[in-house]
Amino acid sequence: MTDNELQNLVEKISLDNFDRPFQHHATFNYHLRTTGGRYLLKTHDLEFNPKMATLEDFNKIIKHELVHYHLHLSHQGYQHKDSDFKQLLVRVGGMRYAPDIGGRQSSNYQWLYRCENGHNIIRKRRFQTERYRCGRCQARIKFIGKLSNK
Repeated sequence: MTDNELQNLVEKISLDNFDRPFQHHATFNYHLRTTGGRYLLKTHDLEFNPKMATLEDFNKIIKHELVHYHLHLSHQGYQHKDSDFKQLLVRVGGMRYAPDIGGRQSSNYQWLYRCENGHNIIRKRRFQTERYRCGRCQARIKFIGKLSNK
């Protein structure tokens, strides 16, 4: 799907479900990882994750972003927490959350620390050893290295 096809699809869904025209730009943003789309408040443009375009739920993602768009332009509550947003989203059949397509990055390794008395400390995140002490014996901590999870 190209940006022009996306623009036409968004305009069609806007007229069919909201009875209002979509008068701004809809484009694909290849930097989006875990979200289905994004409504830009300053320009009123919509950006969509191209990885979601192949899903059957893509029309529901478009409806979700159009709910933000139309409510914001009509000066109503356009945020997820607002009741106007929740009611209109249910009425048009949009998705509340984007489906998980595995775009989240997880740490494949852990960090190993050891105190002066030999207690091992394994963490997912690194920390400054000068600022902390061992929780068991209050001894100083020394950074040992990286552990692999695999």
